[in-house]
Amino acid sequence: MSTDEIIDRAIPHTRAGTRSTLPDDLLQAASRRLGTVALVWAGLWAFGLFMNNLVGPIISPDVPLDDAWPWPANPVAIAVILLSVALFGYTRKRACDCQFSLDLGLWYEVALAFAIGLVNQWTPNTVGLSWICVLVLVHPMIVPNTRPKILLAGLVAASMDPVGLAITGARGIPIPSLPQILWTYLPNYICAVLAVLPSHIITRLGRQVSHARELGSYQMGELLGRGGMGEVYSARHRMLRRPAAIKLIRPDALGAGNGERSGTIVERFKREAEAAANLHSPHTIALYDFGLTGDGNFYYVMELLQGVDLESLVVRFGPLPPARVVYLLQQVCHSLAEAHAIGLIHRDIKPGNLYSCRVGLEVDFVKVLDFGLVKAGPESAAPSAKLTAPDLTIGTPAYMAPEVAQGEALDGRADLYALGCVAYWLLTGKLVFTADTPMKMMIAHTETTPVAPSQRGELAISRSLDEVVLACLAKDRNKRPADADELSRRLAACDVGEPWTQECAAAWWGANLPEIRPSTGRRAPVSPALAVG
Repeated sequence: MSTDEIIDRAIPHTRAGTRSTLPDDLLQAASRRLGTVALVWAGLWAFGLFMNNLVGPIISPDVPLDDAWPWPANPVAIAVILLSVALFGYTRKRACDCQFSLDLGLWYEVALAFAIGLVNQWTPNTVGLSWICVLVLVHPMIVPNTRPKILLAGLVAASMDPVGLAITGARGIPIPSLPQILWTYLPNYICAVLAVLPSHIITRLGRQVSHARELGSYQMGELLGRGGMGEVYSARHRMLRRPAAIKLIRPDALGAGNGERSGTIVERFKREAEAAANLHSPHTIALYDFGLTGDGNFYYVMELLQGVDLESLVVRFGPLPPARVVYLLQQVCHSLAEAHAIGLIHRDIKPGNLYSCRVGLEVDFVKVLDFGLVKAGPESAAPSAKLTAPDLTIGTPAYMAPEVAQGEALDGRADLYALGCVAYWLLTGKLVFTADTPMKMMIAHTETTPVAPSQRGELAISRSLDEVVLACLAKDRNKRPADADELSRRLAACDVGEPWTQECAAAWWGANLPEIRPSTGRRAPVSPALAVG
């Protein structure tokens, strides 16, 4: 697959030969607004059909349709409704070309103006302002485009009242003189010219946003996700055209809420990101770049993933077969083993931070996310790598080891406890403990003995796998597997029946996630490290 194909599938783009005036996410938002506007117009014309054909005859049975709704209004309304629904459908398609849809919006504006002009002027009407004034003035504010296109479409739309009168005149009905027509509908043309101003302002602001979103060598694209810690955007390298995901993290989410701790947090962020960038396991998400934005937000630039996180996987498809769980967990162990070997502790292992992806032709390929938020372990040789702001707790209570909840010194076995909680979730679709508050959850992890997953799951779980999961969940870290490599070996020795293979994974993905394909020319959905909080 070429680089361009990957980018085209991962990032919204414009038609060949056109220049986008807005960042990708704003362009996509404008395209979706166009669809919403089309639905509103469809509703207005449908309301006209209903009132004039059903309600009107009931209220005034002896009065025929008046000049405001002549007989052509019915077929015109039906045509506008069908056109509007089709435009809405296109703007909601996954493969929608957003810039092209905005160009379609200009044609749609002209079509609406023609419909209004035809109905309004079926019987000549030169009294008061035309609804076309509102259309040509407001439409560009909702659906922006380039100034020349806005001006051209506005002038054409403004001419639809005179065009309607010309059609009426061709039917042999007397119409006002040309000077009177031009004077009456001069406001249409004034509005068409004025409509260029808001479009210009929106375009200029869009370019300013685009410039502001240049982080290092990367250009930010559409918003992909939002959470408690920040936001995730699609991106591309300006020179290499490499697709990526950028995660913006608010300083307060890392504890840099005041001046005293900000310096410590910035230094910690820098050193730990440098350490995370040196992780080379294929099962650790690649970190391309990191830094601080002009307004003080931290950011990571990571590889863009195609797949689904393990939390969503269970929510959507239910508990996983034990063989598949072992297959996935061993890959996580591979990532953790490397990190722990250099003294890095993840501290937030949870299903939402583990992604089952398509990598090349391989599926069910696990990537571990958020190693940029790790903490250097006690065995780290560099004291400066242990910088931690006071009162800063990172982790998720449902997957938090007792020593984390108690604020004790940590080592890699805290991650193994969390991985045991993940295994429990994958096997049963249930958390190890449930509680009303995060504090009660942490107390349960500290004091309550867990029930074996085989007693809570719907699928058959062997005693050997039960024992490994419960060993990971031991309150005493010395009773857990010594390290990730040992855990991987113990998982491999569990009785899970027929092993899960790439053939099994490929068959499952083909049946359940057919939209995520290696190279089909279709835009595949991306899971861009959305665990933002």
